Amino acid sequence: MRAQELQTYLHEHIPLSRAMEASVLTLDPDGVTLGAPLAPNINHRATVFGGSASALAILAAWSLLHTRLRDQGLSATLVIQRNSMEYEKPIAGAFTARSALADPDDWPRFVNMLARKGRARIAVTAQLRCEGVAAGRLMGEFVALTG
Repeated sequence: MRAQELQTYLHEHIPLSRAMEASVLTLDPDGVTLGAPLAPNINHRATVFGGSASALAILAAWSLLHTRLRDQGLSATLVIQRNSMEYEKPIAGAFTARSALADPDDWPRFVNMLARKGRARIAVTAQLRCEGVAAGRLMGEFVALTG
């Protein structure tokens, strides 16, 4: 899957991504980087609304799993089971979220469990940045379901 294909998919199937003006900046097997401007995500303090920051991080994490499964020819419904978000500093401009597997060694077990049981869990992180500076971090656990 290419970056533009993922962006089109997100905008068509997750309307919030379109409203946030989220864009796919990079897409590779190790992570997905999404970006969003301040204007549609602004709060009353002229910084990014916390919900928008969290949403972009979750979208980046979900996108990583979605594209990796798709690239392996696997079809599954992906849902977030739980997450925690740390906000390190206010975000006063365009921002990004870069996802990564919390432990890349978990991927084979995840795929194997999904194939065997039709259900698997995996942890994904996403780092928020603004102007190259770390601004927050998501830790999320996702569940994949087949059938």
